[in-house]
Amino acid sequence: MKIAILTMFNGLSQTYSLVNVVAEHIKMFLDNNIDTTIFVSESFNDKEKWGIYKDKRLKWEKIVNKFNNKQLKWYDYSNPLGKLHDTFYDEAKIISQDFINKLQNFDICIMHDILYQGWHYIHNVAIREAQKKLPNLKFIAFTHSFPEKRPNKIAEEMKYRYVDMPNTIFAYPTKSGLKALANQYNISKEKCVVINNSISLLELLSPEVMQLNRIINFSESEIIIVYPARLTPNKKQDKVAALAGAIKSVSGKSLKLIFCDFPSMDISSDLYKKLIINTGIYYGLNKEDIVFTSDNGFPNGFPRNSVLDLFSMSNIFVCPSFSESFGLTVIEAASKGNIIILNKKVPALEELGKNLNSYFMNWDALNNGYVTHEKYNPNEKKYYIDHAKAINKRLYDSVIYAKTKARLEYSSNYIFKNQFYPLLKKLSQ
Repeated sequence: MKIAILTMFNGLSQTYSLVNVVAEHIKMFLDNNIDTTIFVSESFNDKEKWGIYKDKRLKWEKIVNKFNNKQLKWYDYSNPLGKLHDTFYDEAKIISQDFINKLQNFDICIMHDILYQGWHYIHNVAIREAQKKLPNLKFIAFTHSFPEKRPNKIAEEMKYRYVDMPNTIFAYPTKSGLKALANQYNISKEKCVVINNSISLLELLSPEVMQLNRIINFSESEIIIVYPARLTPNKKQDKVAALAGAIKSVSGKSLKLIFCDFPSMDISSDLYKKLIINTGIYYGLNKEDIVFTSDNGFPNGFPRNSVLDLFSMSNIFVCPSFSESFGLTVIEAASKGNIIILNKKVPALEELGKNLNSYFMNWDALNNGYVTHEKYNPNEKKYYIDHAKAINKRLYDSVIYAKTKARLEYSSNYIFKNQFYPLLKKLSQ
């Protein structure tokens, strides 16, 4: 499959929101090994490339933007009763021929605001004319602003902002705008589809988190639990695994448990990891649900700043630690919008947790100089299951729910798999 992305950009200022939307699409296609070419204006400044636009897999084509050796002036033809400038059709003809020459071998052409924007009217007319010579090319026409209300009167030469285009599906970022979209182009809603805008949260995070994402894929797990701590029974990673398993069992949600671990002198790391994994499996996890960063490129610990970034991906933080003097990671996890679950028997954690409206559970602890030992009635597994049910309800808290949805359903991975790819597959058949 070969895809052309028709933007006619002159530059790549990130203040122009469409530049960021197109960047997301490019990332989707390249990540899924789709041959992708972006079409920009002949006047495009190559020095403005950034991020995914600098990816060597992305191909570029520049469309003519001169007439009689002079740069074209783009006029805003938003007025449905307006008149075209004298050389409009002569200019459109040379642009059209360039489209024909450069779109010959593509399967799908994705246009961004080309049919919508008044100042792209010359490209609108040109691509429609070129299409007559490109009968096998399928088009997706994106509109990124609210569709224009269909005027009562439209001048004949201004009609192309208000009529259908053959072999074209019309796309809009929300379902609520489809009726207006269909009305603008005088088409049925069956020719319109929703493709949400996505956000690449990872692009804003550290390289270490992006590296970990290539192993885990944060956009595919509904629940992510991050626990940064030295690998020792005093930090009780096995209890975190037990609770994680119970939460997965009662919620039915996909889950990843990430231990940002580093070795301890009091126990063999390999031995304790086996115990943690076996405990997690007993309570409901799969082995692949459990990730140790020490096994994935960070043998001596995950960088502190990157741990903070990881908390922006997670939605539950569990700290069953035997002893704490303060618990800074609790504050860090709370600041990034996580459900906070703490060992109530540790005074420092109880103090912090009350200030943060945390959820409490009871584990063995060093409490003001003496050791407490918990007994669970009827058993520890039932204790975890009961608390997991209550914790699962907290996942629907408005803030936690919104954070999770944003990570999952507005990621480029989700949008591609559930909205974009089915459409591309249908058009390429």
